[in-house]
Amino acid sequence: MLTHGDIGLRIIRTKDAKTIERLVLGNREWLRPWEATNPHAPMTFDFRAQIRSLLRQLETSDALPFVILYQGEIVGQLNVANILHGSVSSCVIGYWIVPEVAGLGITPTAVALAMDYMFNAVGLHRVEIDIRPENGASIRVVQKLGLRYEGVKKNYIHINGDWRDHYVFALTFDEVKDGVLNRWLQKKVPKISYHFPKNS
Repeated sequence: MLTHGDIGLRIIRTKDAKTIERLVLGNREWLRPWEATNPHAPMTFDFRAQIRSLLRQLETSDALPFVILYQGEIVGQLNVANILHGSVSSCVIGYWIVPEVAGLGITPTAVALAMDYMFNAVGLHRVEIDIRPENGASIRVVQKLGLRYEGVKKNYIHINGDWRDHYVFALTFDEVKDGVLNRWLQKKVPKISYHFPKNS
């Protein structure tokens, strides 16, 4: 369990399926524009099977699937995926949160907790977050935490029925040796202005 104040991350459990189902199905308009889809199969809402798949990735050390907690209640998910060691030593983080608690600093805190864990406990060198250009709320999260903009992945992930471009943001351990969360809380994040390509 990773915590800061009322905000926490813990590994997802199979018994979380009903709660996740209620949150996802109850917030379709909020979540649908950002959900990964399969171009060769219909959207599935078998949340128990999805969680089992995430836990298999956990067993092989390929991923860390977390739920985001606020005051002890599940309010979203944060997945650390594509965990690679050795000469690459990196991972990718993705996340979602319910609209009722958006804007309370929960997402940046959860992302910072996960990044610090990947740097300091797992020993990775680089953490990446990929965001659709239209997702202003997620871009504000990485901006608050001081992630660098690195470019565009064209037609990168199939989301909401089509292949979508994603902006790439990242940090390396050397840039945040004192901790991502600590730097944000102490207001030491450098002011960042992102300059995105005009055709994205």
